[in-house]
Amino acid sequence: MSAKTILMLCGDFAEDYETMVPFQALKAVGHRVDAVCPDKQAGDSIATAIHDFEGDQTYTEKPGHRFALNASFADVDPARYDALVIPGGRAPEYLRLDDRVIDIVRHFFAADKPVAAVCHGAQLLAAAGVLEGRRCSAYPACRPEVELAGGRYADIAVDDAITEGNLVSAPAWPAHPAWIGQFLTLLGTRITHQ
Repeated sequence: MSAKTILMLCGDFAEDYETMVPFQALKAVGHRVDAVCPDKQAGDSIATAIHDFEGDQTYTEKPGHRFALNASFADVDPARYDALVIPGGRAPEYLRLDDRVIDIVRHFFAADKPVAAVCHGAQLLAAAGVLEGRRCSAYPACRPEVELAGGRYADIAVDDAITEGNLVSAPAWPAHPAWIGQFLTLLGTRITHQ
């Protein structure tokens, strides 16, 4: 396997686990991950939020960690990246208002590069207009956005993921083992045990 260079689009109040875990897991298997946020530089940080499922009608939200960005958004050239990761949480609801973010997302689909979107990450995909005819999972509250964007909502278990073409999607952080495994397959990453 050759190491891939992966772009992660972040923002304040992204879901903590959906930011930290993929960032660390993808780096642990040898990939380079550049975590960026509009209007922020390498070394700046974002606030994250922990979304938990405690039996209420929706998730609860608690303060997460400060997550240090390791690359500058202004320097992003999407052509230099092999893949894209979009964490969920509240960040996608306002990141989708940034024209450059939308252009970056569209680049990965136009070039048929691997993309992973978790939870509310589907909001960015819907805003970028890349879901037409495509199956996509997301947090259930995002189902209307997936469908209004012409996508087919994949109603799967919270710990499951789905791959269609270059897109891996999952409903929430309990699906990390499933979506990260499927994403690694798209990246051509093989992990062997001796």
